[in-house]
Amino acid sequence: MSTSQKTIEVSGIQVEVVRKPIKHLHLSVHPPEGRVRVSAPSRIDDEAVRLAVVSKLPWIRRHRKTFAEQPRQSRREMVSGESHYFRGHRYLLRVEKHNGPNRVSRNGNSDLTMRVRPGADRDKREQVLNGWYRRHMKSLVPDLIARWEPVLDVRVADWGIKKMKTRWGSCNIRDRRVWLNLDLAKKPPQCLEYVLVHEMVHLLERHHNERFKSFMDQFFPQWRLCRDRLNQEPLAHEEWTY
Repeated sequence: MSTSQKTIEVSGIQVEVVRKPIKHLHLSVHPPEGRVRVSAPSRIDDEAVRLAVVSKLPWIRRHRKTFAEQPRQSRREMVSGESHYFRGHRYLLRVEKHNGPNRVSRNGNSDLTMRVRPGADRDKREQVLNGWYRRHMKSLVPDLIARWEPVLDVRVADWGIKKMKTRWGSCNIRDRRVWLNLDLAKKPPQCLEYVLVHEMVHLLERHHNERFKSFMDQFFPQWRLCRDRLNQEPLAHEEWTY
């Protein structure tokens, strides 16, 4: 696929423009600072892109304001006393050293206990915690897919979990593969279900257009509430690069 990339300025906003052989222009705003990106068909010139951005300026500014106001965690050092999130609840981490297998356990609704081998550094501890998050999500997703496939009358051929910096989920329509952001393990369960259904609906409609929204309204009427809840949750610290 042949692509080209450049940056233009529209009303004081830097806009990344990526041209590729696609049919429709797509505008998006990304965390954490509200980076604006336009994917445009190769045939569309800069003036047409500029006009499209101008028409969406109120929408862009609302999203950038939301990102600016959204709480963010500082970089987690994986030490006792830190706050970590699981299923939408805040927990205090307790790190204990032992010579057995690394593991994480939840103690009631207040503490997460991480048992790691002596000498485990910060990155190793993060790996252990992320592994625990991943196993939790893997225990939930198959049942959710099985529940929603007959409702939507679609089939998911494959799915996976990975760290993503700009999306909560994605869908490869050709391969019918859904990807989910590992950080959804930290969010309320309804947020995970909302993102999964959102990506599965893309198997019915590729674009975020009115047809897509009508499907969401039909099958998951509370989707806007879940989206807003997800947008209000604290963002994890990331070394954001593009």
